[in-house]
Amino acid sequence: MAEPPPDDLMPLFAAARLGDAQATDELFKALYKDLRRVAHARLRDASGEPDPLLNTTMLVHESYERFNRLAQLDVIDRAHFMAYASRVMRSVIIDFARERLAQRRGGGAGHLAITTGLGSSLADRSSLADPDVLRVHEALQELQQIEPRLAQVVEMRYYGGMDNSEIAQALAVSLRTVERDWERARVFLYATLKKA
Repeated sequence: MAEPPPDDLMPLFAAARLGDAQATDELFKALYKDLRRVAHARLRDASGEPDPLLNTTMLVHESYERFNRLAQLDVIDRAHFMAYASRVMRSVIIDFARERLAQRRGGGAGHLAITTGLGSSLADRSSLADPDVLRVHEALQELQQIEPRLAQVVEMRYYGGMDNSEIAQALAVSLRTVERDWERARVFLYATLKKA
């Protein structure tokens, strides 16, 4: 089945906002390839190998289950859908990492590295090699308290794989604003993760 152009999805977004579960299912199916691409990128470790305990299909399907628990999906277009999906995937990954930590009875979580783009962006200042997902989550929570929009930008890039123009559209701000927000967030996260 060919992927519908973004404009063809607008009636589905409208129906999903009204609580139509079938419309949410159709949106998920239409954007499934994008969701898999994002999930796949998030679950690669430094060696390029997928995590053996949480794979792309599991992440996408768990995200779908969480989408289905909603009474309505409050998104207006593809960018908003992918921004929301990035929050859901973050939640799934964090829950998974916490579960792994709990299974180890406080002995430290197993290595759950994700390819973030954050490390490569910070490489010019210092090496931030494979930050673990819980440390990044805690740093994002701290940033959320200080500058909520900066945390959203990071979340959309880090977990959603969105580019700056998609983020600008989802947040209804200019591209330059997103670029400035990313720089500020990157500096904050670098300093926070370096302290830990």
